Amino acid sequence: QVQLVESGGDLVQAGGSLRISCAASRSILGFNAMGWYRQAPGKQRELVADISSGGSRNYVDSVKGRFTIFRDNAKNTVYLQMNSLKPEDTAVYYCNAQKLQSFYWGQGTQVTVSS
Repeated sequence: QVQLVESGGDLVQAGGSLRISCAASRSILGFNAMGWYRQAPGKQRELVADISSGGSRNYVDSVKGRFTIFRDNAKNTVYLQMNSLKPEDTAVYYCNAQKLQSFYWGQGTQVTVSS
């Protein structure tokens, strides 16, 4: 088991930047991957970015070149740096940790981008 706590969500203007964080209650080294998902009103939850235990990163096409996922293993924290934000990035962002067939979720943090 692990508890994931997201923070950093805010209201920002289009073109702005924001960094959100996901703090885990224990070491994240044992997880196969850590990721960020988002869910906008009326839409399905989608994977935004993930990072494997080996450091490989994967991004959804719509955020490539704008978002960066990175991890600080010493702090048991995963971050999502979001630049050049667009109104369509507005969503609740959820942290995810995966180990084998088990998935763990945080409670989410709201990111709102105004036009």
